[in-house]
Amino acid sequence: MRVTEGSVEIDIPGTSQEEIEEDVFYNPNQVLNRDLTIAVLRAYRDVNSNASTYLDAMAASGIRGIRAAAEGWDATLCDTNPEAVSLCKQNLAHNDLEGTVVHKDANAHIHQHSYDVIDIDPFGSPIPFADAALSNAHDLVCITATDTAPLCGAHFNAGIRRYDSVPRNTEFHPEVGLRTLISTLARTAARYDRAIQPLLSHSTRHYHRVYLAFEDGAQVADSALENLGYLLYCPECLYRETQYTRFPSFSDECPNCESEQTVIGGPLWLAETTDSEFTTRVQQRIDESLEDPDNVSTLIESVDDEITTPTHYDQHKLCQRWSRPASAMDDFLDAIRDAGYQASRAHYSGTAFKTPATVTEIRKATKSL
Repeated sequence: MRVTEGSVEIDIPGTSQEEIEEDVFYNPNQVLNRDLTIAVLRAYRDVNSNASTYLDAMAASGIRGIRAAAEGWDATLCDTNPEAVSLCKQNLAHNDLEGTVVHKDANAHIHQHSYDVIDIDPFGSPIPFADAALSNAHDLVCITATDTAPLCGAHFNAGIRRYDSVPRNTEFHPEVGLRTLISTLARTAARYDRAIQPLLSHSTRHYHRVYLAFEDGAQVADSALENLGYLLYCPECLYRETQYTRFPSFSDECPNCESEQTVIGGPLWLAETTDSEFTTRVQQRIDESLEDPDNVSTLIESVDDEITTPTHYDQHKLCQRWSRPASAMDDFLDAIRDAGYQASRAHYSGTAFKTPATVTEIRKATKSL
């Protein structure tokens, strides 16, 4: 079956939509991911005109690398599956595009060849490829993690094994998962005397996606690690507290309600997960040549408006807790702002919002709604 995405056409196995959705070579649910990647590549080249080489490390049908090639990148498509390699060559030729197709293990190839941009989009955890990508990308890495259960603490032991972090399954688990992923990548890069700079990060449905630039040097790598810390959370009263440290010193009891049910998670990346100057550039590079530009623009706007807190509250759950109906979210957030606190929506859920205000302060600010 032939599929059109953005400005390219590719052939994929299957003869029906159902077969396409089950096929390992093309995931139609990742169109937003790939659209945003193209917008990011455009914006990054505006910032760094010397960046030219791009590696799609798990190419499958080649759709991501082919779309990059159509944007003028010197694209290399790598896969261990010989059928995927043949498909990549066929799809490059069909679009009259030049590109290199490599039949090789991604780790082996990356350790032997450096690229300006390395894109890691595996099925599951990206961690087996993190060392190779973070040590050999010149300028930018684009990394997807689809193993959200370990990252969010739902699969606790797997989260500890893979990410060398204690994940917690909280009401704000998308935020915990994203910040756990960035924390692990920051520590991995630091082993090679590299400091990460998150340009754009988002949590969408079943995956997390991060775009990381680099600065090299032992001192800046040390400084980047200062953005790591731990989170204390009380499921009884919803109190939460963070510490920028490698050695947390939280009380055994909740400082707010004295509950002994508190949990500690981390290390997490506690700093900005997005660079607002860069997202502005990305927004400017969204146009009708993308498959779904409106969806990409909405996501970027939501991410850009989001305040930097490592947790969120769920408005519906709070209102249920207070035995009152939920008001319109905009009115709810305006009431919190009018009380003197920052407040914003969270990009990954329509009922989630971020604020440094406590539950008591939120309730007081919104009691008249």
